[in-house]
Amino acid sequence: MRKRTRVGIIGTGGVSEEHYRGYLRSGAEVFAIAEVNERLLRRRRREWEVRHAVRDFRELLQMEEVDAVSVCTPNSWHHPMTLQAAAAGKHVFCEKPIAMSLELAREMVDACRRAGVKLQVNHRLRASQAAARARKILADGGVGKLTFIRLRQAHDWAGAERVADSFGKRDQAGGGTLLDNGVHLMDLLRYFGGEVSEVFARLATLKFDVEVEDTAVVSVRFASGALGAVECAWTATGWEEGFWLYGTCGALEYTNRVGRNVEPVLYHARRDGTRHAWQCADVDEYRFGTENTHAQSVAAFLAAIRDDAPVLCTGEDGLEAVRLVLSAYESAEADRPVQPGAS
Repeated sequence: MRKRTRVGIIGTGGVSEEHYRGYLRSGAEVFAIAEVNERLLRRRRREWEVRHAVRDFRELLQMEEVDAVSVCTPNSWHHPMTLQAAAAGKHVFCEKPIAMSLELAREMVDACRRAGVKLQVNHRLRASQAAARARKILADGGVGKLTFIRLRQAHDWAGAERVADSFGKRDQAGGGTLLDNGVHLMDLLRYFGGEVSEVFARLATLKFDVEVEDTAVVSVRFASGALGAVECAWTATGWEEGFWLYGTCGALEYTNRVGRNVEPVLYHARRDGTRHAWQCADVDEYRFGTENTHAQSVAAFLAAIRDDAPVLCTGEDGLEAVRLVLSAYESAEADRPVQPGAS
């Protein structure tokens, strides 16, 4: 009988709840948690009924029973915690962004490789069944030559009047909506379209009293010659994640802004070669039910550990997503296009 994977969760804020539920759903045991906020630590221990709850994450890393950890802390802590987890021989599931600089991200990747532990970055959109199906359709030539990608993730913090310091302060977050939401989309750009050769960004702070941007648009050019656009915001009422992929003979469209309790649908539009009216495209519909991409990403991480399966989103993938975000920041500052990695 296979040993049950035991995990620790470091940082028990909002996103950690998704990790916790994902581990339970996949049959792992949340063996220990670490949280500096004593009140939150007591609450999570009671809610989750975990065996061990500590304030110092290093104490968690010393537990031999723990096989892997989720790092769910503010961005500035991803690097030191991942390095120490790797040194302790723990597999690491790190929240996005992997780090606030390429140098720190590279150190994390190298440390996990040297230690022989898995490192997965939680770019959860890769775990979406809709994204996986779209990527297969692209690979099978279902839209012809890819010409344009539009990606969007936008929300309004559930109507909140302020943004927490862990997201709004530059020293804790490293960036605003572009690093928070946009880094997911930068990863999805590469997942769908391959490497990016140029970015041009415009940023603004229009709603919240924060040190970072709350609205961003980035135009990109792929190495293939295709074009793309990334839209992200903390100034959009409600929540939306979506992708629109266009090619020389087809299109793929998906968005979850379809109303409560309505199943999102991936649409594949194409011409059958016989009808040429403007709106007479054939459309296939793909339905996947209600998805929890956090849980699916956690399941992929556990599979990588248990079965030595490929990591869904590697440390290198996480690094490249941050490279694109940092290039976008450079572009916005200089008000000109930038080649990622050129500076």
